[in-house]
Amino acid sequence: MRNSFDWTPYRRSTVGFDRLFDFLETSGSGAENYPPFDIEKVADDHFRITVAVAGFKSDEIEIVAQQNMLTVSGRKAPAAEGESRQLLYSGIATRAFERRFQLADFVRVSAADLADGLLIIDLVREVPEAMKPHKIAIGGSATPTLVEDKQAA
Repeated sequence: MRNSFDWTPYRRSTVGFDRLFDFLETSGSGAENYPPFDIEKVADDHFRITVAVAGFKSDEIEIVAQQNMLTVSGRKAPAAEGESRQLLYSGIATRAFERRFQLADFVRVSAADLADGLLIIDLVREVPEAMKPHKIAIGGSATPTLVEDKQAA
């Protein structure tokens, strides 16, 4: 089943998440929909992923960031001996999950927090100084100035 949501407006307003939107457009199977998540742009180079992980404790969730991939996985701990529950209805999904997010270059995880059943992962895009655009004076000074510094002044 093809995801029919149009991501075009979000592509224009975000920086560095093109691969993530490509992933969202191509994923469509039911298994990929758990757990649900939101992605928001907090500032120009600050993003937040919020994953709904109701019923999971912080020690049952693992967050792994490597290169351009962020993996969030969860597995409920087995019930302790002597601890039994007699559920009349079970509507809270506590099945094991693994959710992968492709991150853009220079995006790193700055913080993660679990509160009220929501896992909040803050991402920051930090472009190295050498990769930022510099304005070069013709026949002038030998030291280039940052384009961003010039605009801020």
